[in-house]
Amino acid sequence: MLQKKNITIIFSTENGMVALDSPVKLKILDFIHGQSRSFEEVVNECCKAKSTISVHLRDLVMQNIILEQKDPSDKRKKYYSLNSQFIAYSQMPMQNCYNRIMDKLMDTVDSDNSEMEFFRTLCHTIRYGLEAYGMNPKPVFKKIGNDIGQKMGRFFVAGSIEELLTEMAGFWQLHGLGEIEIDNLDPLTLIIYDCFDCLDMPDVGRTLCALVEGIIEGIFEASLKLQVRAKEVECFGTGHNHCKFCISILD
Repeated sequence: MLQKKNITIIFSTENGMVALDSPVKLKILDFIHGQSRSFEEVVNECCKAKSTISVHLRDLVMQNIILEQKDPSDKRKKYYSLNSQFIAYSQMPMQNCYNRIMDKLMDTVDSDNSEMEFFRTLCHTIRYGLEAYGMNPKPVFKKIGNDIGQKMGRFFVAGSIEELLTEMAGFWQLHGLGEIEIDNLDPLTLIIYDCFDCLDMPDVGRTLCALVEGIIEGIFEASLKLQVRAKEVECFGTGHNHCKFCISILD
């Protein structure tokens, strides 16, 4: 297990996922990882009072993260072992990004901004919160985006790629999703300004709009019966002031 300061670590238990950020609890879990330890050993390792360690151990047992067992030869002696699986730990720079979005969310509550701005920021908070806590939500968000695109496809009546792109641009603008510009038809490349999925995000060294990738793919499939692959190559997350998507036709 990785030892890091000021982080949150997520564990999977029989009762579900549990997120921990207590330095003492994390030190206990790191110490018993791979080997059961006695109560006295845990106290010595953590350099805390017995009463403090007792409280933390009791909490971890109640959360089903660790197991408590008595020594068969001495019922007064207790041993503790890990009863959960390490999933992920919070990481930078997404933690800073997450904190920034949380602050922005609170600002939208106290301002005269539209409800759309609040809900957009709320979605950002959830999406980047998952990543800040060490998860990789990209595959799930792309699949959800594809599902959304399949449903959206019934709103489009285009008979060609050019007509579909024109309809998509109008739909994006009408619903405040951004401004679509056709950058190139061969290879097919779109630029989206003010993209709802990543607008104002800092440079984190990678593209962020998996949801939009999925939506584009779903729309093409539902509307034109075309299998395409949309890949974002430029994004607010890569330091650009727009998003660029390359669309490859697969069949």
